[in-house]
Amino acid sequence: MARYRCPGCEYVYDEAAGEPREGFPAGTVWREVSDDWCCPDCAVREKPDFETVEV
Repeated sequence: MARYRCPGCEYVYDEAAGEPREGFPAGTVWREVSDDWCCPDCAVREKPDFETVEV
């Protein structure tokens, strides 16, 4: 599973962990996250801005 980092605040979305507070259970892959989703920590960056950390 991959991880994706917000370049603004360094928040990391981990596919294995998901983001339950945002409605994404563990195992939710990146392609299932909507393109207009904003970073839950800074709310400045959107999904297209995130950078791949590992594959």
